[in-house]
Amino acid sequence: MNKKILKAAAPVLVLAVGFGTVQWMSAAKPQPEKKEEEQRLVSLVYSEAREESVALSVTTQGEVRPHTEIDLTPQISGRIVAIADGFAEGAGFEAGETLIQLDDADYQLQVAQAKARVAQAEVLLLQAEANAAIKRQQWLDLNPNKEPTPLQVNKPQVIEAQANLRAAQAELADAELNLSRTKIRLPYRGRVISRDVGVGQYVTASTPLGRIFATDRVEVRLPLTDSQLLELELPMGFVASRTNPGPQVTLSALVGGHQQEWRGRIVRTQAAVDQQTRLIYAVAEVEDPYGKGASNGVPLAVGLFVTAEAESTEQRQAVIVPREALRSADKVYVVDENNRLNIRTVDVLSTSDHRVVLASGVADGERVVTSTVANAVDGMEVQPITHLARR
Repeated sequence: MNKKILKAAAPVLVLAVGFGTVQWMSAAKPQPEKKEEEQRLVSLVYSEAREESVALSVTTQGEVRPHTEIDLTPQISGRIVAIADGFAEGAGFEAGETLIQLDDADYQLQVAQAKARVAQAEVLLLQAEANAAIKRQQWLDLNPNKEPTPLQVNKPQVIEAQANLRAAQAELADAELNLSRTKIRLPYRGRVISRDVGVGQYVTASTPLGRIFATDRVEVRLPLTDSQLLELELPMGFVASRTNPGPQVTLSALVGGHQQEWRGRIVRTQAAVDQQTRLIYAVAEVEDPYGKGASNGVPLAVGLFVTAEAESTEQRQAVIVPREALRSADKVYVVDENNRLNIRTVDVLSTSDHRVVLASGVADGERVVTSTVANAVDGMEVQPITHLARR
């Protein structure tokens, strides 16, 4: 019985002895030296904030529209006998240029007839005045000390003749005016949007001839928020004047593969908030957009969609930081004098593609982080690197 127990326990004893031997050898082995790893600091690129006197600016967008756009209609009836080359879709015309010529034969005849009536009325007036003078002299010869009545010296006849002459002159002026209206002109330079008539067509005073717009100036309707109006210091219902011509505006657009810029001014703002967008619209104007106001020969064409950057007329002190320094709309990372990261909440006045204008939150000369920070923690130690060092 004992032999059986020893035979069964022998393998267990061998395993126990082997395990104990391994544990003893492991405990006797010298421990490896532990090296403390040095903390690696995050390297951040920074720029220095600078305080300046700046004019705040806002960026918005809008479509170029004509300042004056009308449906051209004649003031008289007649048959079209000629149409100018400038009265074609897309073509331009000068102020006072005859765009359409109506048949004027009937109106020439009316002028001639009116002139004849004027001449006849002048003769009748001369006769009436002569008769009145004779009657007056005859009366004075017979009654030297008595004043005659108007009827006794043909005064009513003279007044009637004078009225007839004035009526004939008015008819002549009306006939000459209608004759001049056979030449359809406009008092400004412009462009033709569409033409609806042709040579030989008979038109009346209500017939649309085409649609045109003036090119002396164009306007852009710019949507602004309440804060943007405040930045530009524009009140609702603003209208430009000599003493306050309005903020300057730079309009830009990509035309023919090249970025073009045009200069203008905000001349008025709406006096009411748009009910659909809840925005306030300002109107910027550009003078002579197809001439002197063009950009490198490229006109500010009607229908063009442009980006507008407007500047306020007043200067104010503010802190400028690069656009890359602004995070989450109102956060800026600042490296303090102990090279620790401060996460600041800032008051943003204005932003553009290159800079951010701050009212508070960052002081002049402080180091603002412009590089990407993966896991920013307020107060963590960092390794600041200037832009110059990064090059």
